[in-house]
Amino acid sequence: MAKDRTDKEAAMLAAPDRGEDIGLMEPLVISEGSRHRSGLTDLALELAQRAAGFRKSMPDGVVTALAELVRAMNCYYSNLIEGHDTHPIEIERALKNDYSADPEKRNLQLEAKAHISVQRWIDEGSLDGRALSSEGIREVHRRFCAELPDELLWVEYPSTGERVRVVPGKYRERDVQVGRHIAVSPGAVPRFMQRFEQGYGRLGNVDTILAAATAHHRLAWIHPFLDGNGRVMRLMSHSILRERLDTGGVWSIARGLARNVDAYKGHLAACDLPRRNDLDGRGNLSEETLAEFASFFLTVCIDQVKFMEDLMQPDRLRSRILLWAEEEIRLDHLPPKAGSVLEALLYRGALPRGDVAALLDTSPRSARRAIAALIEKGAVVSESSRAPLVLSFPATLASRWMPGLFPDK
Repeated sequence: MAKDRTDKEAAMLAAPDRGEDIGLMEPLVISEGSRHRSGLTDLALELAQRAAGFRKSMPDGVVTALAELVRAMNCYYSNLIEGHDTHPIEIERALKNDYSADPEKRNLQLEAKAHISVQRWIDEGSLDGRALSSEGIREVHRRFCAELPDELLWVEYPSTGERVRVVPGKYRERDVQVGRHIAVSPGAVPRFMQRFEQGYGRLGNVDTILAAATAHHRLAWIHPFLDGNGRVMRLMSHSILRERLDTGGVWSIARGLARNVDAYKGHLAACDLPRRNDLDGRGNLSEETLAEFASFFLTVCIDQVKFMEDLMQPDRLRSRILLWAEEEIRLDHLPPKAGSVLEALLYRGALPRGDVAALLDTSPRSARRAIAALIEKGAVVSESSRAPLVLSFPATLASRWMPGLFPDK
């Protein structure tokens, strides 16, 4: 009897294509006739306007520095949703190859480093035009998993105790169940991903913004990979918004989703439900719950842009940074007037090294000391000993410069 049950479970794990109709995951987009359509369009336009305004309000040098910090923040919150708590300070150490002696913490640092590596690749435009393609999605998964330690590439099936290795970029070959949702059979994944790509491949501006949410769920519904789907979904949505809204990578949807994680997971589960009645779209799945998730998703995006706008308000940001600099000067951790360099970078974005002496009204030697001290603190970075200085937002200073961005440590 026990052997029969084990054989049955093993057969299910290795299930082939059961011939599911690709129409099972319709609708992919919110129809023009939906009563939610007008409100979603308004949210999409508001998000587009706010994102563009925020991006244009900062010098390029500040945008670049902020995007670096947001990558660590995005990674932190995305991992937190998965139940992995690796603080941005520990993530920052990992980026400098400074790992914990604890193997478990080290593995989580490597996981975070992999996430940031993929997001930097996305932020450089490498996924532009491909975020909603099956090939692009597989590449995101491949790049992320390829940098993970081997210990994080195994999935165990509680019913059999079998451990199966996750292959980077490869669709799953086993059945999976997430909550009450049983995903399509493994052999059907390529067919559903092909329909996914066709359905989201040629959308207008508003529908593409909405696809950051609608495709987010439909990818979860297909569950194409054995593991890592959640991170791939959020990176895909990040890429869609970055490209379509020209965000500059200076705000993160992951922070908002993590802070509303129960609502986030509740909406995803609700989107698995079948169509309720004749007023609930024309597909197999509920259009209404998909629209409600899209509304939630876009509202969270808008809230995060507002949060970052407030955090980066020039006068307030300047006051926080200069207060920190004054305290460091009093402690003799920075030379006098070093705050003037940070103030100049806030408004100019970049500063030639040769301008520092005149800015501080000091000798070239003292100027070099000030630059070296600011670089050691992580407040300023430079590509080389002769390259211009640009502002940095290190995780170690975030609690002082940018309170609320992520938990203090």
